[in-house]
Amino acid sequence: MLKGFKEFILRGNVIDLAVAVVIGTAFTAVVTSLVTNLFNPAIGALFKAESLNSLWIVKIPAVGGGTADIMFGAVIASIIQFLIIAAVVYFVLIVPINYVKKLAFRKAAEVGPTNVPPTELELLAEIRDLLANVDNTPTHGKHPAATTVDPPAPTA
Repeated sequence: MLKGFKEFILRGNVIDLAVAVVIGTAFTAVVTSLVTNLFNPAIGALFKAESLNSLWIVKIPAVGGGTADIMFGAVIASIIQFLIIAAVVYFVLIVPINYVKKLAFRKAAEVGPTNVPPTELELLAEIRDLLANVDNTPTHGKHPAATTVDPPAPTA
């Protein structure tokens, strides 16, 4: 059981996923700070509000008295934050990786295939040709490799 767990943990994709989660968490903190401290106040200034979270608040009466706040501005802020994260991931990660892949594919296409092992059909054709070139002298039902030379007669 522990052997299976060890194999699972040491797989490359599990470690890559763990690294991605850690970096994603740190990256989220940076983007959240940008959106909260830079974009939300700038957009809020356009609509004469301190931030999007305090913009477009609808108060509805609650059953037990008082009011409940529906905060459309906070939803819009979350949508903007998502779009910013998606744009940064696309332009900082996806575009460069696709460009590098395209360069590597182009370079591999120029070089051509190297050390490509023969296909099964090619191997079978080679075996057929080798068997066709074997000396086809009759050996009276014996395999050519099984023929022996008669031993010399004993001397008296």
